[in-house]
Amino acid sequence: MSELLDAGPGTGFAETDEYLAALRERLTVPRDTDYLLLADGLPDEAADARARMRAFVDAKVLPVINGYWERAEFPWEILPDLAATGLVGGVIRGHGAAGLSRLAAGLTTAELARGDGSVNTFLGVQANLTMGTISLLGSDEQKDRWLPGMVRLERIGAFALTEPRHGSDSAQLETTARRDGDSWIINGAKRWIGNGSMAHLVVIWARDEADGEVKAFVMEREDPRNPESMPEGFAARTIDGKVGKRAILQADLAFENLRVPEENRLPHANSFRDTSRVLATTRGGASWEALGHGIACFEAAVAYTEVREQFGHPIANYQLVQATLASMLSELTAMQLLCFRMAELQEAGTWSGTMASIAKMHTSNKARAIAQQARDLLGGNGLLLDFHVARHLTDMEVVHTYEGTEFIQSLLIGRKVTGRSAF
Repeated sequence: MSELLDAGPGTGFAETDEYLAALRERLTVPRDTDYLLLADGLPDEAADARARMRAFVDAKVLPVINGYWERAEFPWEILPDLAATGLVGGVIRGHGAAGLSRLAAGLTTAELARGDGSVNTFLGVQANLTMGTISLLGSDEQKDRWLPGMVRLERIGAFALTEPRHGSDSAQLETTARRDGDSWIINGAKRWIGNGSMAHLVVIWARDEADGEVKAFVMEREDPRNPESMPEGFAARTIDGKVGKRAILQADLAFENLRVPEENRLPHANSFRDTSRVLATTRGGASWEALGHGIACFEAAVAYTEVREQFGHPIANYQLVQATLASMLSELTAMQLLCFRMAELQEAGTWSGTMASIAKMHTSNKARAIAQQARDLLGGNGLLLDFHVARHLTDMEVVHTYEGTEFIQSLLIGRKVTGRSAF
């Protein structure tokens, strides 16, 4: 029976294979999603950065990512080409980092998410959270020591803040740090840490037992892919069974009398206010990512409806399909406008937490809906990785959750509107 089920080409499936190949080929045709001509006014720097990331995604990510996603493996093979784009580091300046404008950084995030959410999250953790923390709160010596290798993706970073019992209320973290001579002893646990089990450098947020303030420590590993290089007192367990973002390794971390040298404490991280400063610099990344997922799903849906025939015509000919595509494009365009305005406000220094909450709630809701509509238009084929939509659909479930769920964002907005806190 298994031989019959595994039968390959030449056993009567030629018609099916040809049809599916035609559909897949159609997905590679570029689509116009810029109906308000936003790209016409792009600065050269932003247009170039977007083009470089798009070329990388099309050549290196899309041809291989479905297999990695299905196997729940990280695509190490693409890292040299990702580093070669010169885009690692986002808005960080110096030490070889990209030094992009907010708009250029946002556009590259959207382009990378258009390819895959797992790879986008990997780079977000690497550049925005880990490198961003070191750049903002580290000493000059620490920046010189760690950032160049991270820009080259020779050293992978992780940002360990979220705990098993604390997600949105991260200020209540329970991981502790105790000074012991020229070292710190760390005890506690972290959960959902992107890159956590594969990182050379892990930024650990812990509460100082002496003064109760939150501080940041960088734990180093020589070779994360070698279990024998695990520091004493540190354990990492990759979280299995995910239905989204399967190609990034997210981990549970445990610290039991983990010793970190004083020289690895970030000197400008001395309270949770400093943690919030790091998080404030990353607000908006999820909105650009949601835009990228939405673009990918819209492009796939348009391509599919032009080729898929039912009742003697491509389904793009039918009114319900066109109405659905029009609705998807309308929401996508609103997301683009919001993201572009966000970049302007960030550059001006007037971007606020409430603005970030509005952007996150709106874009994640709309991109999630676009992914669902694309899945509907693709019918049964929408369940297959070959057509990409299923991957973006489940990845959007992750985006809808992190950086604050819809519930949390609505309460933050509500507090601003009413002047009353509901939590």
